[in-house]
Amino acid sequence: MKLVILESYVMEPGDLDWSAVRALVPDTVEYVRTPYEQIAERIGDAELVILNKCRMDEGVLARCPNLRWVGIIATGTDNLDLAACRRHGVSVANVPGYSTYSVAQMAFSLLLAVCQCPERQDRALRAGYWQLGVPAEYGILPQVELYGRTFGVCGYGSIGRQAARIARAFGMRVLVYTRTVRPEYAADGVTFTDLDALLAGSDVVSLHCPATPATRGMIGAEALAKMKPGAVLLNTARGALVDEGAVAAALASGHLGWYAADAFAAEPLPADSPLRAAPRTLFTPHVAWATGGALRRLMEITARNLAAFLAGAGENIVN
Repeated sequence: MKLVILESYVMEPGDLDWSAVRALVPDTVEYVRTPYEQIAERIGDAELVILNKCRMDEGVLARCPNLRWVGIIATGTDNLDLAACRRHGVSVANVPGYSTYSVAQMAFSLLLAVCQCPERQDRALRAGYWQLGVPAEYGILPQVELYGRTFGVCGYGSIGRQAARIARAFGMRVLVYTRTVRPEYAADGVTFTDLDALLAGSDVVSLHCPATPATRGMIGAEALAKMKPGAVLLNTARGALVDEGAVAAALASGHLGWYAADAFAAEPLPADSPLRAAPRTLFTPHVAWATGGALRRLMEITARNLAAFLAGAGENIVN
């Protein structure tokens, strides 16, 4: 069998490599990144492919008749047409849970940066300023204590649940909006509610939903208007969950306090995105998943998924 890795950049040299995968399929070809128009050509007659953000749709699948398995080195599958893969007899395996702790940690890294501005405080100190004598151009805002505030979690999968645990450790009250409330959640010490009540009652709203037809654009102008004035919106999930133009408008009006995000509707974030000019924003380039611990789990589960398929079984098959 032949395996094509379309986006090898995910495992950067010095962190991890693809040796575990190559041991399973010696006939492996790697490409650092692959634009859409070259996907089918690079897959060619291969039966196996590993990708991250590459689009897999009818147009690609029709040109790759030998393809039988796609391993997405991610949890979300919104870049894959799962129904088309099923029609073409292609199994799709994802990697659930590998980045749970890292992404939840990033949500709070962003929130703490908003609440206490440590990087700006550091620059001011190194420039010779101290405490209240820092010039306005450093952009240091009044510090905010999280204790006693309300943290709203939209989506209660593994990452949302971990974010809720961290929030409770800070002494925050936690509201949760989720499609399914499971019996094991009863001991979590959170309050389950509908989306409107969560938006109206939360000082911080953190998004942890997959991008589906039901969730795309869920945070638009109407939802933003329901949020508390001055609230913070965190998005470490999917850019498609928010209407970025509406977020920029809510920031400009002053109704939305901050928008901090690690994911965007189009990536890399376009130069003409309305978010770039919006006030009170904090962005990272979709890197929350890329800690050393998460990458090790990512490779371990990817190799296990591939080994299971080669053995005639299926592990983490999503279609």
